[in-house]
Amino acid sequence: MKTKITFLLALFFIGLNLGFAQQNEECLTKLSIFHEYTKAKNYDAAYEPWMAVRNTCPKFNNAIYVDGEKILEHKIDNAVGTDKVAFINDLLLLWEQRGEHFTSKTPKGEYLAKGCQLVYDNRKELSKSDAELYECFDKAYHYDKETFSNPKSLYTYFSLMVDLYDAGQKPAADLFNKYDDVVEKVEDEVKSFSEKLNKLIEKEDAGTSLTKKEGKYKSYYESYLKAYDQIAGSIDGKLGDRANCENLIPLYRKDFDANRNNAVWLQRAAGKMSQKDCTDDPLFFELVNAYHNISPSANSAYYLGLLKDKEGNTNEAIEFFEQAISLETDSFKKSKLYYRIATKFKAKGNYGKARGYYRQALSLNPSNGRPHIAIAAMYAASANNCGKDNFDKRAVYWLAASEARRAANVDPTLSSAASQSVANYNAKAPQKSEIFSSGKAGQTISIGCWIGSSVTVPSI
Repeated sequence: MKTKITFLLALFFIGLNLGFAQQNEECLTKLSIFHEYTKAKNYDAAYEPWMAVRNTCPKFNNAIYVDGEKILEHKIDNAVGTDKVAFINDLLLLWEQRGEHFTSKTPKGEYLAKGCQLVYDNRKELSKSDAELYECFDKAYHYDKETFSNPKSLYTYFSLMVDLYDAGQKPAADLFNKYDDVVEKVEDEVKSFSEKLNKLIEKEDAGTSLTKKEGKYKSYYESYLKAYDQIAGSIDGKLGDRANCENLIPLYRKDFDANRNNAVWLQRAAGKMSQKDCTDDPLFFELVNAYHNISPSANSAYYLGLLKDKEGNTNEAIEFFEQAISLETDSFKKSKLYYRIATKFKAKGNYGKARGYYRQALSLNPSNGRPHIAIAAMYAASANNCGKDNFDKRAVYWLAASEARRAANVDPTLSSAASQSVANYNAKAPQKSEIFSSGKAGQTISIGCWIGSSVTVPSI
Protein backbone atom coordinates (compact mmCIF):
# COMPACT_ATOMS: atom_id res chain seq x y z
CA MET A 1 0.00 0.00 0.00
CA LYS A 2 2.82 2.41 0.94
CA THR A 3 4.58 1.71 -2.36
CA LYS A 4 1.33 2.36 -4.27
CA ILE A 5 0.79 5.71 -2.55
CA THR A 6 4.39 6.76 -3.29
CA PHE A 7 3.94 5.82 -6.94
CA LEU A 8 0.69 7.82 -7.21
CA LEU A 9 2.32 10.88 -5.61
CA ALA A 10 5.22 10.63 -8.04
CA LEU A 11 2.80 10.53 -10.97
CA PHE A 12 0.95 13.55 -9.51
CA PHE A 13 4.12 15.66 -9.22
CA ILE A 14 5.31 14.62 -12.68
CA GLY A 15 1.96 15.72 -14.06
CA LEU A 16 2.13 18.94 -12.08
CA ASN A 17 5.62 19.76 -13.40
CA LEU A 18 4.54 18.95 -16.94
CA GLY A 19 1.58 21.27 -16.44
CA PHE A 20 3.83 24.07 -15.22
CA ALA A 21 6.24 23.53 -18.10
CA GLN A 22 3.39 23.65 -20.60
CA GLN A 23 1.97 26.75 -18.96
CA ASN A 24 5.37 28.49 -18.98
CA GLU A 25 5.85 27.58 -22.64
CA GLU A 26 2.48 29.11 -23.51
CA CYS A 27 3.31 32.23 -21.53
CA LEU A 28 6.69 32.54 -23.24
CA THR A 29 5.06 32.26 -26.65
CA LYS A 30 2.39 34.86 -25.90
CA LEU A 31 4.92 37.15 -24.20
CA SER A 32 7.00 37.09 -27.36
CA ILE A 33 3.90 37.94 -29.39
CA PHE A 34 2.74 40.88 -27.29
CA HIS A 35 6.29 42.19 -26.88
CA GLU A 36 6.78 42.32 -30.65
CA TYR A 37 3.42 44.05 -31.09
CA THR A 38 4.39 46.56 -28.37
CA LYS A 39 7.73 47.34 -30.01
CA ALA A 40 5.80 48.00 -33.24
CA LYS A 41 3.38 50.22 -31.25
CA ASN A 42 0.48 48.00 -32.28
CA TYR A 43 -0.97 48.17 -28.79
CA ASP A 44 -4.46 46.98 -29.69
CA ALA A 45 -3.07 43.72 -31.14
CA ALA A 46 -0.82 43.33 -28.09
CA TYR A 47 -3.67 43.67 -25.60
CA GLU A 48 -5.18 40.15 -25.77
CA PRO A 49 -1.97 38.06 -25.54
CA TRP A 50 -0.67 40.47 -22.90
CA MET A 51 -3.76 40.02 -20.73
CA ALA A 52 -3.46 36.25 -21.10
CA VAL A 53 0.11 36.24 -19.78
CA ARG A 54 -0.68 38.80 -17.08
CA ASN A 55 -3.54 36.66 -15.71
CA THR A 56 -1.83 33.29 -16.10
CA CYS A 57 1.82 34.00 -15.26
CA PRO A 58 1.99 37.29 -13.33
CA LYS A 59 5.52 36.57 -12.06
CA PHE A 60 6.88 35.33 -15.38
CA ASN A 61 8.72 38.44 -16.61
CA ASN A 62 8.83 42.15 -15.80
CA ALA A 63 8.01 42.83 -19.47
CA ILE A 64 4.40 42.13 -18.47
CA TYR A 65 4.44 45.37 -16.51
CA VAL A 66 6.78 47.45 -18.67
CA ASP A 67 4.86 46.71 -21.88
CA GLY A 68 1.55 46.63 -20.04
CA GLU A 69 2.01 50.25 -18.97
CA LYS A 70 2.41 51.30 -22.62
CA ILE A 71 -0.57 49.21 -23.71
CA LEU A 72 -2.88 50.63 -21.06
CA GLU A 73 -1.70 54.21 -21.63
CA HIS A 74 -2.68 53.75 -25.28
CA LYS A 75 -6.06 52.42 -24.23
CA ILE A 76 -6.59 55.38 -21.89
CA ASP A 77 -5.67 57.88 -24.61
CA ASN A 78 -8.16 56.36 -27.02
CA ALA A 79 -11.10 55.61 -24.71
CA VAL A 80 -13.91 57.77 -23.33
CA GLY A 81 -16.41 57.59 -20.51
CA THR A 82 -16.62 54.45 -18.39
CA ASP A 83 -14.18 52.58 -20.66
CA LYS A 84 -11.50 55.22 -20.01
CA VAL A 85 -12.10 55.08 -16.25
CA ALA A 86 -11.81 51.29 -16.36
CA PHE A 87 -8.45 51.44 -18.13
CA ILE A 88 -7.19 54.10 -15.70
CA ASN A 89 -8.10 51.91 -12.74
CA ASP A 90 -6.51 48.90 -14.43
CA LEU A 91 -3.22 50.78 -14.88
CA LEU A 92 -3.28 51.69 -11.18
CA LEU A 93 -3.87 48.00 -10.43
CA LEU A 94 -1.04 46.99 -12.77
CA TRP A 95 1.43 49.14 -10.83
CA GLU A 96 0.24 47.54 -7.58
CA GLN A 97 0.77 44.08 -9.10
CA ARG A 98 4.21 45.06 -10.33
CA GLY A 99 5.11 46.13 -6.78
CA GLU A 100 3.87 42.78 -5.49
CA HIS A 101 5.65 40.55 -8.02
CA PHE A 102 8.75 42.65 -8.85
CA THR A 103 9.31 44.60 -5.65
CA SER A 104 13.00 45.37 -6.20
CA LYS A 105 12.23 46.87 -9.61
CA THR A 106 9.33 48.99 -8.37
CA PRO A 107 10.49 51.90 -6.16
CA LYS A 108 7.57 52.65 -3.89
CA GLY A 109 7.71 56.44 -3.93
CA GLU A 110 8.18 56.58 -7.70
CA TYR A 111 5.20 54.36 -8.47
CA LEU A 112 2.93 55.86 -5.83
CA ALA A 113 3.68 59.28 -7.35
CA LYS A 114 3.03 57.92 -10.85
CA GLY A 115 -0.34 56.69 -9.64
CA CYS A 116 -1.17 60.07 -8.11
CA GLN A 117 -0.10 61.84 -11.30
CA LEU A 118 -2.30 59.55 -13.40
CA VAL A 119 -5.28 60.32 -11.17
CA TYR A 120 -4.45 64.05 -11.27
CA ASP A 121 -4.20 64.06 -15.07
CA ASN A 122 -7.63 62.41 -15.22
CA ARG A 123 -9.19 64.16 -12.22
CA LYS A 124 -12.32 65.21 -14.11
CA GLU A 125 -13.09 61.67 -15.23
CA LEU A 126 -12.40 60.36 -11.72
CA SER A 127 -14.18 63.24 -9.93
CA LYS A 128 -11.26 63.92 -7.58
CA SER A 129 -10.98 67.08 -5.48
CA ASP A 130 -7.78 69.05 -4.91
CA ALA A 131 -7.77 67.90 -1.28
CA GLU A 132 -7.98 64.22 -2.28
CA LEU A 133 -5.26 64.64 -4.89
CA TYR A 134 -2.95 66.47 -2.49
CA GLU A 135 -3.46 63.75 0.11
CA CYS A 136 -2.43 61.16 -2.49
CA PHE A 137 0.83 62.96 -3.31
CA ASP A 138 1.52 63.75 0.34
CA LYS A 139 1.24 60.08 1.34
CA ALA A 140 3.57 59.06 -1.49
CA TYR A 141 6.09 61.76 -0.52
CA HIS A 142 6.19 60.78 3.14
CA TYR A 143 6.13 57.03 2.42
CA ASP A 144 9.25 57.10 0.22
CA LYS A 145 10.70 60.57 -0.30
CA GLU A 146 13.91 59.15 -1.75
CA THR A 147 12.29 57.86 -4.95
CA PHE A 148 9.55 60.50 -5.16
CA SER A 149 11.63 62.45 -7.65
CA ASN A 150 9.71 62.87 -10.91
CA PRO A 151 9.91 66.57 -11.87
CA LYS A 152 6.31 66.77 -13.07
CA SER A 153 4.94 65.12 -9.93
CA LEU A 154 6.99 67.37 -7.65
CA TYR A 155 5.51 70.41 -9.36
CA THR A 156 1.97 68.99 -9.23
CA TYR A 157 2.39 68.24 -5.52
CA PHE A 158 3.35 71.85 -4.76
CA SER A 159 0.82 73.31 -7.17
CA LEU A 160 -1.98 71.53 -5.31
CA MET A 161 -0.74 72.99 -2.03
CA VAL A 162 -0.92 76.50 -3.51
CA ASP A 163 -4.44 75.85 -4.80
CA LEU A 164 -5.54 74.63 -1.37
CA TYR A 165 -3.95 77.69 0.26
CA ASP A 166 -5.76 79.99 -2.16
CA ALA A 167 -9.01 78.20 -1.34
CA GLY A 168 -8.45 78.82 2.38
CA GLN A 169 -7.91 75.10 3.11
CA LYS A 170 -4.21 75.34 4.04
CA PRO A 171 -2.46 77.96 6.24
CA ALA A 172 0.49 80.06 5.11
CA ALA A 173 2.90 78.11 7.34
CA ASP A 174 2.03 74.87 5.55
CA LEU A 175 2.46 76.55 2.17
CA PHE A 176 5.94 77.88 2.96
CA ASN A 177 7.03 74.63 4.59
CA LYS A 178 5.92 72.64 1.56
CA TYR A 179 7.73 75.08 -0.72
CA ASP A 180 10.93 74.43 1.22
CA ASP A 181 10.33 70.66 1.15
CA VAL A 182 9.90 70.55 -2.61
CA VAL A 183 12.69 73.01 -3.41
CA GLU A 184 15.13 71.08 -1.23
CA LYS A 185 14.11 67.85 -2.96
CA VAL A 186 14.65 69.43 -6.38
CA GLU A 187 18.07 70.71 -5.25
CA ASP A 188 19.00 67.23 -4.04
CA GLU A 189 18.11 65.76 -7.44
CA VAL A 190 19.99 68.52 -9.29
CA LYS A 191 23.02 67.85 -7.12
CA SER A 192 22.88 64.12 -7.83
CA PHE A 193 22.60 64.52 -11.62
CA SER A 194 25.15 67.37 -11.71
CA GLU A 195 27.76 65.30 -9.89
CA LYS A 196 27.29 62.46 -12.38
CA LEU A 197 27.44 64.84 -15.33
CA ASN A 198 30.54 66.57 -13.93
CA LYS A 199 32.53 63.33 -14.13
CA LEU A 200 31.76 63.02 -17.83
CA ILE A 201 32.53 66.69 -18.51
CA GLU A 202 35.87 66.36 -16.69
CA LYS A 203 36.67 63.33 -18.84
CA GLU A 204 35.90 65.28 -22.02
CA ASP A 205 37.91 68.30 -20.79
CA ALA A 206 40.87 65.98 -20.29
CA GLY A 207 40.68 65.13 -24.01
CA THR A 208 39.17 61.66 -23.62
CA SER A 209 36.17 60.78 -25.76
CA LEU A 210 33.11 59.35 -24.05
CA THR A 211 32.07 55.80 -24.79
CA LYS A 212 28.72 55.22 -26.51
CA LYS A 213 27.23 54.21 -23.16
CA GLU A 214 28.64 57.29 -21.44
CA GLY A 215 27.23 59.47 -24.20
CA LYS A 216 23.77 58.06 -23.54
CA TYR A 217 24.18 58.66 -19.82
CA LYS A 218 25.25 62.24 -20.51
CA SER A 219 22.10 62.88 -22.55
CA TYR A 220 20.01 61.27 -19.80
CA TYR A 221 21.55 63.45 -17.07
CA GLU A 222 21.17 66.57 -19.19
CA SER A 223 17.51 65.89 -19.93
CA TYR A 224 16.69 65.56 -16.24
CA LEU A 225 18.66 68.68 -15.33
CA LYS A 226 16.64 70.58 -17.95
CA ALA A 227 13.41 69.25 -16.47
CA TYR A 228 14.37 70.19 -12.92
CA ASP A 229 15.45 73.65 -14.06
CA GLN A 230 12.07 74.17 -15.71
CA ILE A 231 10.03 73.08 -12.71
CA ALA A 232 12.19 75.12 -10.32
CA GLY A 233 11.11 78.21 -12.22
CA SER A 234 7.51 76.99 -12.34
CA ILE A 235 7.48 76.37 -8.58
CA ASP A 236 8.72 79.90 -7.89
CA GLY A 237 6.19 81.25 -10.37
CA LYS A 238 3.36 79.33 -8.73
CA LEU A 239 4.34 80.65 -5.29
CA GLY A 240 4.52 84.16 -6.71
CA ASP A 241 3.80 87.07 -4.39
CA ARG A 242 2.24 84.85 -1.74
CA ALA A 243 5.70 84.74 -0.12
CA ASN A 244 6.28 88.48 0.07
CA CYS A 245 7.67 90.39 3.04
CA GLU A 246 4.17 91.50 4.09
CA ASN A 247 3.21 87.83 4.58
CA LEU A 248 6.52 86.39 5.75
CA ILE A 249 7.48 88.85 8.47
CA PRO A 250 4.30 88.63 10.62
CA LEU A 251 4.23 84.83 10.21
CA TYR A 252 7.84 84.33 11.28
CA ARG A 253 7.56 86.94 14.01
CA LYS A 254 4.56 85.08 15.47
CA ASP A 255 6.37 81.71 15.44
CA PHE A 256 9.87 82.91 16.33
CA ASP A 257 9.75 82.40 20.11
CA ALA A 258 8.42 78.87 19.73
CA ASN A 259 11.17 78.02 17.21
CA ARG A 260 14.20 79.97 18.43
CA ASN A 261 15.95 76.65 19.20
CA ASN A 262 14.77 74.89 16.02
CA ALA A 263 17.72 75.09 13.62
CA VAL A 264 15.77 73.81 10.61
CA TRP A 265 12.97 76.34 11.13
CA LEU A 266 15.44 79.20 11.66
CA GLN A 267 17.44 78.27 8.57
CA ARG A 268 14.34 78.09 6.40
CA ALA A 269 12.92 81.34 7.76
CA ALA A 270 16.21 83.21 7.27
CA GLY A 271 16.62 81.68 3.84
CA LYS A 272 13.16 82.72 2.72
CA MET A 273 13.59 86.27 4.02
CA SER A 274 16.95 86.51 2.24
CA GLN A 275 15.48 85.15 -0.97
CA LYS A 276 12.59 87.63 -0.89
CA ASP A 277 14.88 90.54 0.08
CA CYS A 278 13.29 91.08 3.50
CA THR A 279 16.71 91.54 5.09
CA ASP A 280 16.10 95.14 6.20
CA ASP A 281 13.60 94.03 8.82
CA PRO A 282 15.02 93.56 12.36
CA LEU A 283 13.53 90.07 12.41
CA PHE A 284 16.13 88.92 9.88
CA PHE A 285 18.90 89.99 12.26
CA GLU A 286 17.26 88.04 15.12
CA LEU A 287 16.74 84.94 12.99
CA VAL A 288 20.30 84.88 11.69
CA ASN A 289 21.92 85.38 15.08
CA ALA A 290 19.70 82.77 16.74
CA TYR A 291 20.51 80.33 13.95
CA HIS A 292 24.26 80.99 14.14
CA ASN A 293 24.29 80.67 17.94
CA ILE A 294 22.65 77.24 18.09
CA SER A 295 23.96 75.80 14.83
CA PRO A 296 26.97 77.59 13.31
CA SER A 297 26.99 76.57 9.68
CA ALA A 298 27.85 77.70 6.20
CA ASN A 299 24.35 79.10 5.77
CA SER A 300 24.33 81.02 9.04
CA ALA A 301 27.77 82.51 8.34
CA TYR A 302 26.61 83.54 4.87
CA TYR A 303 23.55 85.29 6.30
CA LEU A 304 25.77 87.11 8.81
CA GLY A 305 27.88 88.21 5.86
CA LEU A 306 24.73 89.61 4.25
CA LEU A 307 24.01 91.57 7.42
CA LYS A 308 27.51 93.04 7.52
CA ASP A 309 27.25 93.87 3.84
CA LYS A 310 23.97 95.69 4.50
CA GLU A 311 25.72 97.70 7.21
CA GLY A 312 28.45 98.66 4.77
CA ASN A 313 31.11 96.61 6.59
CA THR A 314 32.59 95.04 3.47
CA ASN A 315 35.67 93.55 5.12
CA GLU A 316 33.64 91.89 7.87
CA ALA A 317 31.17 90.66 5.26
CA ILE A 318 33.99 88.99 3.32
CA GLU A 319 35.26 87.38 6.54
CA PHE A 320 31.86 85.82 7.14
CA PHE A 321 31.58 84.76 3.49
CA GLU A 322 34.96 83.05 3.73
CA GLN A 323 33.88 81.45 6.99
CA ALA A 324 30.77 80.13 5.24
CA ILE A 325 32.93 78.54 2.56
CA SER A 326 35.27 76.96 5.12
CA LEU A 327 32.33 75.51 7.05
CA GLU A 328 30.75 73.92 3.99
CA THR A 329 32.02 70.38 3.39
CA ASP A 330 29.74 69.43 0.49
CA SER A 331 31.36 70.38 -2.84
CA PHE A 332 28.08 71.03 -4.63
CA LYS A 333 26.78 73.30 -1.86
CA LYS A 334 30.16 75.01 -1.61
CA SER A 335 29.97 75.77 -5.32
CA LYS A 336 26.58 77.40 -4.77
CA LEU A 337 28.06 79.52 -1.99
CA TYR A 338 30.92 80.67 -4.22
CA TYR A 339 28.36 81.58 -6.87
CA ARG A 340 26.15 83.54 -4.46
CA ILE A 341 29.12 85.46 -3.05
CA ALA A 342 30.47 86.16 -6.54
CA THR A 343 27.10 87.56 -7.56
CA LYS A 344 27.22 89.96 -4.60
CA PHE A 345 30.60 91.27 -5.77
CA LYS A 346 29.39 91.49 -9.38
CA ALA A 347 26.43 93.62 -8.29
CA LYS A 348 28.85 96.01 -6.58
CA GLY A 349 31.01 96.27 -9.71
CA ASN A 350 33.95 94.41 -8.16
CA TYR A 351 34.43 92.26 -11.26
CA GLY A 352 37.88 90.92 -10.48
CA LYS A 353 36.81 89.60 -7.10
CA ALA A 354 33.59 88.26 -8.56
CA ARG A 355 35.39 86.34 -11.32
CA GLY A 356 37.64 84.68 -8.77
CA TYR A 357 34.65 83.37 -6.85
CA TYR A 358 32.85 82.35 -10.05
CA ARG A 359 35.87 80.30 -11.11
CA GLN A 360 35.95 78.61 -7.72
CA ALA A 361 32.28 77.73 -8.23
CA LEU A 362 33.11 76.25 -11.64
CA SER A 363 35.98 74.18 -10.27
CA LEU A 364 33.54 72.43 -7.93
CA ASN A 365 30.59 72.15 -10.32
CA PRO A 366 31.73 72.45 -13.95
CA SER A 367 28.31 71.54 -15.37
CA ASN A 368 26.81 74.77 -14.02
CA GLY A 369 27.05 77.29 -16.85
CA ARG A 370 25.78 80.31 -14.90
CA PRO A 371 29.25 81.43 -13.73
CA HIS A 372 30.37 81.42 -17.39
CA ILE A 373 27.38 83.58 -18.33
CA ALA A 374 28.13 85.99 -15.48
CA ILE A 375 31.82 86.28 -16.39
CA ALA A 376 30.88 86.87 -20.03
CA ALA A 377 28.50 89.64 -18.98
CA MET A 378 31.23 91.31 -16.90
CA TYR A 379 33.62 91.18 -19.85
CA ALA A 380 31.00 92.75 -22.12
CA ALA A 381 30.21 95.45 -19.55
CA SER A 382 33.91 96.35 -19.40
CA ALA A 383 34.54 96.51 -23.14
CA ASN A 384 34.72 100.31 -23.27
CA ASN A 385 37.17 100.43 -20.37
CA CYS A 386 39.62 97.71 -21.38
CA GLY A 387 41.52 98.45 -24.58
CA LYS A 388 43.73 101.12 -26.06
CA ASP A 389 41.65 101.75 -29.19
CA ASN A 390 38.17 101.05 -30.51
CA PHE A 391 39.20 97.80 -32.21
CA ASP A 392 40.84 96.38 -29.09
CA LYS A 393 37.93 97.45 -26.92
CA ARG A 394 35.46 95.65 -29.17
CA ALA A 395 37.76 92.61 -29.24
CA VAL A 396 36.68 92.08 -25.63
CA TYR A 397 33.37 90.82 -27.03
CA TRP A 398 35.18 87.83 -28.55
CA LEU A 399 36.37 87.00 -25.08
CA ALA A 400 32.81 87.35 -23.77
CA ALA A 401 31.49 85.15 -26.60
CA SER A 402 34.06 82.47 -25.80
CA GLU A 403 33.01 82.42 -22.15
CA ALA A 404 29.31 82.26 -23.03
CA ARG A 405 29.99 79.46 -25.52
CA ARG A 406 31.48 77.44 -22.69
CA ALA A 407 28.20 77.78 -20.80
CA ALA A 408 26.29 76.46 -23.82
CA ASN A 409 28.65 73.48 -24.04
CA VAL A 410 28.47 72.36 -20.41
CA ASP A 411 25.01 73.34 -19.15
CA PRO A 412 21.92 71.85 -20.83
CA THR A 413 19.64 74.29 -19.01
CA LEU A 414 21.38 77.29 -20.61
CA SER A 415 22.13 76.07 -24.13
CA SER A 416 19.55 78.31 -25.84
CA ALA A 417 20.14 81.45 -23.76
CA ALA A 418 23.92 81.03 -23.90
CA SER A 419 23.86 80.57 -27.69
CA GLN A 420 21.89 83.80 -28.00
CA SER A 421 24.50 85.57 -25.86
CA VAL A 422 27.29 84.22 -28.09
CA ALA A 423 25.55 85.60 -31.18
CA ASN A 424 24.95 88.94 -29.48
CA TYR A 425 28.60 89.32 -28.39
CA ASN A 426 29.95 88.28 -31.79
CA ALA A 427 27.73 90.87 -33.45
CA LYS A 428 29.33 93.58 -31.29
CA ALA A 429 32.88 92.42 -32.00
CA PRO A 430 34.80 93.64 -35.06
CA GLN A 431 33.40 92.22 -38.29
CA LYS A 432 35.31 90.73 -41.26
CA SER A 433 35.73 94.02 -43.10
CA GLU A 434 37.07 95.70 -39.95
CA ILE A 435 39.47 92.81 -39.30
CA PHE A 436 40.73 93.09 -42.87
CA SER A 437 41.27 96.84 -42.71
CA SER A 438 42.97 96.60 -39.29
CA GLY A 439 45.56 94.11 -40.54
CA LYS A 440 45.30 92.24 -37.21
CA ALA A 441 43.87 88.96 -38.47
CA GLY A 442 45.39 86.07 -36.52
CA GLN A 443 47.13 88.36 -34.04
CA THR A 444 46.81 88.04 -30.27
CA ILE A 445 45.47 91.10 -28.47
CA SER A 446 46.25 91.63 -24.79
CA ILE A 447 43.28 92.83 -22.76
CA GLY A 448 44.25 95.02 -19.84
CA CYS A 449 42.44 96.39 -16.75
CA TRP A 450 40.88 93.83 -14.42
CA ILE A 451 40.40 91.29 -17.23
CA GLY A 452 44.13 90.64 -17.70
CA SER A 453 43.67 88.19 -20.54
CA SER A 454 44.20 87.94 -24.29
CA VAL A 455 42.16 87.07 -27.36
CA THR A 456 43.13 85.96 -30.85
CA VAL A 457 41.67 87.93 -33.73
CA PRO A 458 39.85 85.52 -36.10
CA SER A 459 41.53 84.86 -39.44
CA ILE A 460 39.61 85.93 -42.53
